[in-house]
Amino acid sequence: MLDSLFRPKSVAVIGASTKELSIGNRIVNNLIDFGFKGSIYPISLKADEIHGIEAYKSILDVPSDVDVVHMVIPSKFVPQAITDCGEKNVKFVILNGGGFAEIGPEGAAIQEDCLARAKKHDIRIFGPNCQGIINTDPDVRAYCNFTFTKPDPGSISIVALSGGVAETIHQGFSEMGIGTRMYASNGNACDITIPEILRYYGDDEGTRVIVLYVEGLRDPETFLEVAWEVAAKKPILAMKAGRTEEGAKAAASHTGGLVKEDLATDLIFEKTGILSFTDEEQLCQAAVAFSTQPIPKGKRVGMITNTGGPAVIATDVFINAGLKIPPLSEKAEAVLRGKLFHEASVGNPIDVLATAGAEHFRIAIDAMMDENQIDSVYINLVTPFFVDAESIVREIVAVNKEKRKPIVCNLMTDKRQWAGTVEILRKGGVPYYSFPSTAAKVLTSLAKYNEIRAREIGEVKKFDDVNGKIVEDVLRKVKEADRKILSANEVYRILEAYRIPAADWRIATNAVEAVQAAIEIDFPVVVKADAETIVHKSDIGGLAVDLWDSDSVQSVVEEMEERLEDEDLKFLIQKYLPGGKEVIVGAKAEEGLGHLVMFGMGGIYVEIMKDVIFKLTPVTELEAMEMISSLQAAPLLKGVRGEKGIYEEGIIEIIQRLSQLVYEYPMIDELDMNPVIALEDQVFVVDARISVANSH
Repeated sequence: MLDSLFRPKSVAVIGASTKELSIGNRIVNNLIDFGFKGSIYPISLKADEIHGIEAYKSILDVPSDVDVVHMVIPSKFVPQAITDCGEKNVKFVILNGGGFAEIGPEGAAIQEDCLARAKKHDIRIFGPNCQGIINTDPDVRAYCNFTFTKPDPGSISIVALSGGVAETIHQGFSEMGIGTRMYASNGNACDITIPEILRYYGDDEGTRVIVLYVEGLRDPETFLEVAWEVAAKKPILAMKAGRTEEGAKAAASHTGGLVKEDLATDLIFEKTGILSFTDEEQLCQAAVAFSTQPIPKGKRVGMITNTGGPAVIATDVFINAGLKIPPLSEKAEAVLRGKLFHEASVGNPIDVLATAGAEHFRIAIDAMMDENQIDSVYINLVTPFFVDAESIVREIVAVNKEKRKPIVCNLMTDKRQWAGTVEILRKGGVPYYSFPSTAAKVLTSLAKYNEIRAREIGEVKKFDDVNGKIVEDVLRKVKEADRKILSANEVYRILEAYRIPAADWRIATNAVEAVQAAIEIDFPVVVKADAETIVHKSDIGGLAVDLWDSDSVQSVVEEMEERLEDEDLKFLIQKYLPGGKEVIVGAKAEEGLGHLVMFGMGGIYVEIMKDVIFKLTPVTELEAMEMISSLQAAPLLKGVRGEKGIYEEGIIEIIQRLSQLVYEYPMIDELDMNPVIALEDQVFVVDARISVANSH
């Protein structure tokens, strides 16, 4: 439990100072200024008092128990200070300073010493190299932090590794006049982790929405487990840095090469129901709405405006995001026609006109609230000098308090002249924004979150007709030989064992065997050179297709033998089956999470188009269906202009069988099936590649 960290009854600062421009001074000052309800104990070798509070030479001199101790001293002195805290039964230590693992081996050794001493005394460490925590609860008022943003109480809780980003987000809320609940920036996070903090926020009744910033996940498996649990209770809005690097890890397969940097984090967000953002401003703006508004039940938006143009801008945002603006019922239109100005538009949007007063807005809002086909309400309000804007927003606030449907407002005004109007909306918990597109994007986020939470991912299908003994035998021999790349024979034996359909095949070691194999398979055939050193066969002339007779097969094999000169060279002879659409199905191991499974357009287009979708194992039938429908080229696969679509059920089964294979055999590092030929009534693999990681 982190209660004593976020709700401390006493805080000591080792390294407290009388120097105003020092962290040791700032933390003491922040605790006093913020109105901390507990006891404050400055620890200083030089000062007798700091900010009017008695200072002590050692933590051991403090006359009572201490829940949290800040350490603002050089790292080399921290291990002994932790031992002293242990004798004092301190529960939590916040290491604000640096000089630990982030500087190299010497600092890492100090950090390990600190952890060992803390564990011995049941002390938890927050940090090092961190800001600390804040809790605005009126019963606590803990500002265990050296930053400068003094938040009002609210229901948004923030957690971030990066102190700079955390403070940027925190300050953003402050500038918007929005209060926050709790704040945590844990720096190096050598002990207390983000998943622990997430779980604590999830259990906190005062936290309505969680804002998360990460730069990658150190323990993705634990994060996945905790995020799944917490996101089921309340919204988590997240932003992840590091999206621009692609293919940072060298990969032997198309699948590995197409994995974007830290894609797994995005997939964890998707799988657990976390709403992801790429812009910190949009993240903050959305969080404001999530902290006060109910979640809409669908994508249908009702719009009310007293000026036309901004409503058009918002409409574009909604439609492009897949939201709908349905017509109102005849009953609603009749009511509106009878009560609004004659010139008002009573469709959706409802244009009440610039001269509309409070009663007109209330009629329009009530109509939207009573319409079953409306899930959320967007209000565009300009404040002309000839209407009482304050009375209008009081009506908006009154309806908002009913919490029947979410309301988001685009407030077009001079906030200095109409300060009273702004304050009524703010205090009334109505999220308001300065631009129509901003407000529309916020409402879109609310609708998207509902879609994520309501989404069914289905059950994982277990195939019992597979032969695991064959796979185990193949992988064991590969491991014994200390190889990473499987031969074609080994690859296709594994596919056969898991009932993944492939074009009929044989392995040949020379031209005579190749001809015999081609006769058994029946012409036409394909010949592929097979050796561990050969990655892309077509690039080196190791592929010949559409061979119709024995002489062609013999001459192709003999020519490859002479030119490729590889002592391990063998030949895959395979039935040539032209036509159909070429797709790719693959998998790549992701440490701590199993595998990423990929589906996309295959053949020579995979690296050019990069039209691919990834999911985390295990992949359900519904997720496999999503993978197909989410491609940009999905219409091509479904059939256009008279062409027949592909056999989707077959692709879905291949994806699921592949998912089960790599889930059950984590030693498989990368697996490519490219291309997979998809016809209208069948699918089959015509080329495949598997590499393993023997350290798994």
